Amino acid sequence: MSQMTSRRAFLSARALREDPDAIRPPGAVATGFSDLCTRCEDCAAACPEDIITFDDAGFPVLDLSAGGCTLCGDCADICPTPALLSERVAEWPWRARIDDASCLSTNGVSCRLCQGNCEQDAIRFRLQLGGRAEPALETETCIGCGSCSAACPAGAIVMHRPAPLHPEVNQ
Repeated sequence: MSQMTSRRAFLSARALREDPDAIRPPGAVATGFSDLCTRCEDCAAACPEDIITFDDAGFPVLDLSAGGCTLCGDCADICPTPALLSERVAEWPWRARIDDASCLSTNGVSCRLCQGNCEQDAIRFRLQLGGRAEPALETETCIGCGSCSAACPAGAIVMHRPAPLHPEVNQ
């Protein structure tokens, strides 16, 4: 019985460890994060924005509903393991995506909070007939900080990891 319990615990812990959609702190390695991270919580303590929380397995994730990430790299600088690397902060893979069906402005409600919170001016609104305004996201300008997502009262902005334009070839 104890062997069955330990096997079940091992398999369930493994399932919790890997979440490819988790938004890890800036500088997170692309693969093997859960094997490298010791769950020490130093990254959360170092975050000036206080947006690093922990998933069910105890690994750090960004809670962009609490605010945007400045991509300062403090979390990566303090990390005692190679799970977060300072040199990878500039390679932040996340970008915003606007769900037009959920956007208040697209649905005739005057709202431009996302635009007001985007320091990069990556979100603009195009006026439409009937007093509506349609959001337009400049993907080349978006740095994926999540400030727009945190500001959106309708949850119409989600973060996603776009497919690379030139996928790396494994050698």
